[in-house]
Amino acid sequence: QVQLVESGGGLVQAGGSLRLSCAASGRTFSRDDMGWLRQASGKEREFVAVINWSGGSTLYSDSVKGRFTISRDYAKNTVYLQMNSLKPEDTAVYYCVAKSRLVAGKYEYDYWGQGTQVTVSS
Repeated sequence: QVQLVESGGGLVQAGGSLRLSCAASGRTFSRDDMGWLRQASGKEREFVAVINWSGGSTLYSDSVKGRFTISRDYAKNTVYLQMNSLKPEDTAVYYCVAKSRLVAGKYEYDYWGQGTQVTVSS
């Protein structure tokens, strides 16, 4: 059974930092991209960041570029999201995802975590 388990979410003041972790089990993702999406209450899910299979390429949404950093540890089969200079608008449930496919012009992911809540107070 393949699982992605996120941790590290919580409540933080604006300007603070959090580090999300996503530990994969049941299979290795060393040949797959991994990333993070988020969904704020009442809003559509949105892309946050992705890292390719080799770790040599990353992509960020404009809203988090320069503040968030995605990385991965192959030995631990884990992907991280370091979030700095957090803003209230970063408040959302953050989902770890893995193994993308292009479907009708949009990226879909085969594997999802259960999500972890990040709340940034002003």
